[in-house]
Amino acid sequence: MPDAHRPDSRSHRREPSVPEGPELLPFLPLLYVAWSDRTLTHGEIREIRRAVRKLAWLSPESREVLRSWLRPRRPPSPQALSRLGERIRLAARSVPAEGRDSLAELGIEMARSAGLPGDPWSAPEARDALRAVEDFLGVVGHEAIREILFPEPEPRWVPERDFPADALHRFLDGDHLETRQAIFALLQEPAFRFPLEMDGATYRTRVLDAVQELARRGYGSLAFPEEYGGAGNLGRSIAVFETLAHGDLSVLVKFGVQFGLFGGSVLQLGTERHHRRYLQALGKLELPGCYAMTERGHGSNVRDLETVARFEPSSGEFVVHTPHDGACKEWIGNAALHGRIATVFAQLVIGDERHGVHAFLVPIREGDGTLLPGVRIEDCGPKEGLNGVDNGRIWFDHVRIPRENLLDRFGTVTPEGEYSSPIPGAGRRFFTMLGTLVAGRISIAAASLASARTALTIAVRYSEARRQFGPAGAAEVPILDYLSQQRALLPRLATTYGLTFALRHLIRRHGDAEGGDAREVEVMAAGLKAYASRHNLDTLQACREACGGQGYLAANRFAALRADTDVFTTFEGANVVLLLLVSKGLLSRFNEEMGDLKLWGMVKYLADRAGTRVAELNPIVTRRTDEDHLLDPELHTSAFEYREEWLLASAGRRLKTLIDAGVDSFDAMNACQDHLVSLAMAHTERVVLLHFQDAVMRAPSPLLSEVLRTLASLYALSRIDAHKGWYLESGYMEPAKTRAIRTMVNRLCGEVREQAVPLVDAFGIPDAVLRAPAAFASP
Repeated sequence: MPDAHRPDSRSHRREPSVPEGPELLPFLPLLYVAWSDRTLTHGEIREIRRAVRKLAWLSPESREVLRSWLRPRRPPSPQALSRLGERIRLAARSVPAEGRDSLAELGIEMARSAGLPGDPWSAPEARDALRAVEDFLGVVGHEAIREILFPEPEPRWVPERDFPADALHRFLDGDHLETRQAIFALLQEPAFRFPLEMDGATYRTRVLDAVQELARRGYGSLAFPEEYGGAGNLGRSIAVFETLAHGDLSVLVKFGVQFGLFGGSVLQLGTERHHRRYLQALGKLELPGCYAMTERGHGSNVRDLETVARFEPSSGEFVVHTPHDGACKEWIGNAALHGRIATVFAQLVIGDERHGVHAFLVPIREGDGTLLPGVRIEDCGPKEGLNGVDNGRIWFDHVRIPRENLLDRFGTVTPEGEYSSPIPGAGRRFFTMLGTLVAGRISIAAASLASARTALTIAVRYSEARRQFGPAGAAEVPILDYLSQQRALLPRLATTYGLTFALRHLIRRHGDAEGGDAREVEVMAAGLKAYASRHNLDTLQACREACGGQGYLAANRFAALRADTDVFTTFEGANVVLLLLVSKGLLSRFNEEMGDLKLWGMVKYLADRAGTRVAELNPIVTRRTDEDHLLDPELHTSAFEYREEWLLASAGRRLKTLIDAGVDSFDAMNACQDHLVSLAMAHTERVVLLHFQDAVMRAPSPLLSEVLRTLASLYALSRIDAHKGWYLESGYMEPAKTRAIRTMVNRLCGEVREQAVPLVDAFGIPDAVLRAPAAFASP
């Protein structure tokens, strides 16, 4: 053969002829595969030449044909390669399926079928030479054969799925199902279908119009007593709020500010005279209002707000004043344009005595929109999202309001200036007052989950329809078949289900909670709000990436959902503050001082916790990896309980050691914040698992119970997998077990994948509300 390194002239290039003789047929599959996806290297050519030299019986003509296909500087043209492929397919028609396990075997069977005289390829050295070339090329024979013989991929078989999505939807959303369906129908009306792009003024006007329509239909006052135009049904009101979160989020937030925050403050902090005077008007949106708690200089530290409401016995009025610019009320929804009255949280001062933060009704505008004397308002301007809501800043310059404008459920002032309260301690009174507004945190958790459900429905449907890559010679596969796509979406789908069941329980319990139960409800609401809002953002990002470039299109909603719900992590309390509230509640056994940063009442419990030892570990359990064990709900519960109990006990020990050493309780808490946040997250995850497993038991049919059991297992094991470093560090599991759990998570993802589409369909979001082209992509 000529030297492969010798330069050749492209102008004198000759196409290699397609081998026709039967003695060359065994080489054809190898040559085709070698050239089809690459250029042969010098090493690969040398290996093929070595095989050719071992076949002494090849004729000179056959050797010359092979030489023409082994010139790295003269690769065959696409046309020549195409003809070679047709030659192989023609010769392979008579080769039985069992002769298609490798390229070498296929070639030899092709030669035998062609009637090669003497069958020289049956000799072991001939077969070994071909197999050596195949091994050297590093191809997977049966896949390469399928790609050669079936250039037009066969359609991929998709199994039919018999899944009662409607029944699961009724179980998931059984509380107030008719109300949810009515809101979904409303969201399909033109007044609630906003274009992708609008100028700010138009957007705000349309949002106001939509909220007015909701008020006209009676949805704003559902939580108010019947005698004031409502239905006395907080659960139904939250169901409306949650369902609205599947539509435009500015409508949701403006609705929540008017009826949840402003209306809720009048209902929960006011007394009968406030209810009689205000509730019907604000429920009809005849009195637009706002909720002015947050100050620029204090953020989450509401207890130390600086706005002052000083009572003057001589006039019988409170004088509301902003002492400096840093004490202005900030991020106040409805304030920039539409609000006419505000619930203002301020320090109540009588003479030289301060009685802590109370809520006051302060008029800020005339009916025509003119600002009242002493009130200054600025628009906050464009935001990351929610630009249909008119957020503003408010300053008060000695604004006078009547004594009756104090919302006095927990503290009242007589005309003579005498203060009285059924709760003696200012700290306890303050946190009792805030505890009555826990419905806001529940609502934000519900809206966060609605956003996650919207994103998962879009991403899962798209992932089922979108085809990409696939086995050689076979059709492209849905990208939901890929493990990486499953790992991105399906554990989050399971978590969304678990959080939904936990939230449904919380809403039912909230309506019945009193006393100590109310404190536990407050802790659960704080934990679920923090967990659900963070889960939503993580899910939105995963879903956006799962949809590739389609996810970046505004029409597919991820951009708006991320921008509008980002603030949910700081709405109704910043998440880290709420998680610290959860941990304080756990450390103080939900006593009434749990919100106090000084932690009075906690020290005795810390002493108890410091003496607590977590149960001894069973060395057999730490290393068991069998399937029955890994899928056992008792294992999941035990692992979650162990993590929470260990973190609780160790947090108690750390805090008590610091306090016993004379460290101030505030500094002790600060030194342990990372520990306390982990404790709160562990507690919330256990609560979610508890109510997920309860839903498995309550499911209306064995089929739904089995589906939910798989989802609950995926949730539990994926969270254990996420915390495997902690479980290994604490000795609760050994490496073999965490590896087995990771493998089981992958397997469960594969099982859930088969039902992923009906599982998101069970969320019950109508297509006309979903409004994302990616969710309706054709395969």
